Amino acid sequence: MNHATIAFVGAGNMARSLISGLLASGYDAARIRASDPSAEQRSAAAALGVTVAADNAAAIAAADVVVLAVKPQVMGAVTTALPLGREQLVISIAAGVPIASIERWSSAAQPVVRCMPNTPALLGAGITGLYANPAVGTAGRALAERILGAAGRTVWVEKEDQLDAVTAVSGSGPAYFFYLMEAMIEAGQALGLSKAVAEELTLETAYGAALMARQRDAEPGQLRRNVTSPGGTTERALSILEDAGVRRSVAAAIGGAAERARELAREFAQS
Repeated sequence: MNHATIAFVGAGNMARSLISGLLASGYDAARIRASDPSAEQRSAAAALGVTVAADNAAAIAAADVVVLAVKPQVMGAVTTALPLGREQLVISIAAGVPIASIERWSSAAQPVVRCMPNTPALLGAGITGLYANPAVGTAGRALAERILGAAGRTVWVEKEDQLDAVTAVSGSGPAYFFYLMEAMIEAGQALGLSKAVAEELTLETAYGAALMARQRDAEPGQLRRNVTSPGGTTERALSILEDAGVRRSVAAAIGGAAERARELAREFAQS
């Protein structure tokens, strides 16, 4: 897998985070290329030590893998103009663009992996959902895992429409946690803490809780019960959240995000 040539079409933040992760894992910079119409983006990618180009066709020539890292709105125009070969693995990280559209813009026999990363990938701490069409073999799936795994963890879904749920849970998910952090910081300030102290307490608590949950010694529900003493402060707080219907609101919010992801997929499918 270290010998595959990878071409990134689009050299924005997400593409560069994947490139940085690959290089950090020992991938040969000489086997990575990136194209972008922006001189600024090309310069940032070149600073990583990879070959850059303004012309997409030149960048993907003889590449084994083509990573489409452009905005969903321009995916159709960009992909249609690419001289893709059927032996080239296409990996799309454009949110909401279905594989059927990519096949229509390239070839029905094109091996395509559609991915849904999230923004913590910019720090190498992301989680990405992946789905492959039938044209992708074992080696192609392994390559996709290697590339997206450079920015965090990966999970495969069994059906493409499950990527809508991935989008709702993890793609949009960081914003839910940021929202809760904002509310906790504001509540801390209302109780008399300075903004700096409320922020540090909130952010370090969120970080520590995530670390505990990642240990997988116990499920989040059990971890919650472990810190909830009968008649204590945590029990009082959680009872207020339950009475306010927070759990139902979270389910409704994630359901709404998934429905919007389905709507966007339908819009791109018709484009």
